[in-house]
Amino acid sequence: MALLRGAGLSLKRWAGRSAERLEQDFGDPAVTRIREAAEAADWAGVRDGLAAHPEGEDRTWLLWTVGETAGVQEWIGDAAAAEPDPALPLVVAGARQVSWAWEARTRAQAKDVSRERFQLFHERLRQAEELLFRAAELEPAWVEPWHFLQVSGRGLEVGPVLARRRFEAVVRRAPHHLRAHQQHLQQVCLKWGGSHEEMHAFARASMLGAPEGSPLGQLVAVAHIEHWIALGEEPGRQYMRRDETAVSLREAAERSVLHPDAERGRGWAQVCNSFALALSLAGESRMSRRCFEAAPDTVTEFPWHYVNPADPVLAYRRHRASVGA
Repeated sequence: MALLRGAGLSLKRWAGRSAERLEQDFGDPAVTRIREAAEAADWAGVRDGLAAHPEGEDRTWLLWTVGETAGVQEWIGDAAAAEPDPALPLVVAGARQVSWAWEARTRAQAKDVSRERFQLFHERLRQAEELLFRAAELEPAWVEPWHFLQVSGRGLEVGPVLARRRFEAVVRRAPHHLRAHQQHLQQVCLKWGGSHEEMHAFARASMLGAPEGSPLGQLVAVAHIEHWIALGEEPGRQYMRRDETAVSLREAAERSVLHPDAERGRGWAQVCNSFALALSLAGESRMSRRCFEAAPDTVTEFPWHYVNPADPVLAYRRHRASVGA
């Protein structure tokens, strides 16, 4: 599974005069505060932190942070029961069940996941669906329940038609929602029942359908990374070194992360890192270097865990050195 996570443990690696760090909380103090409130089982702090941000793309990043916090499932039910309007705690509870489910499944390939873990994975996802559909009924204009239903639906293998409907439910409310597009790209990957052709077509159409400077150009880079992984070492290397791959990546980088009007939201560092890796693999050293330098010394777990799951920072450092950044 690729949740395209942007946060991770705080880490500094010294190399000469530079210090690479695995990004935590998207570099945003508001995200740190809400994570700390979730760790302390402080529902008032979580609620107030979420309420301070508009529903939609902005608040989705905060909800992922709360959902990825261990122990939230132990107390969020009481919070929902005590609230006169339970929609928000229901979304939080659903988000936690989604993340908790993927924790049970682990990142292993399906063939390496035990039957017991799959049972627990599906049980938690079904609980998530119940919570999120209840929230969607209470707040039909909200994006967030439908976004998390994208992720639960993929795990439950609801099929391409229902998966597409869940994605469309998000983009009707927020047309350029980055995380929704990221999740649907995973849905149409070969490993989740799609195809390379469908994946690349979706990535390119999403990029071209967004304003120039939109982070949705990242989908093109991620699609090439997914294709590279699926092919295996030598076929993947040859694929990334094709002229067509380089042309596609250059176009996407210039239209998004390297565009003068590039949107520097919470996902900025991850977008830069995705292009830095893809362009490095494609032998596009100059453009890769520009992407590294656009978010200097900041490492996001995705995509570097694909290269080195045990040490994303080391993978980042090696690729950065290979392009002279």
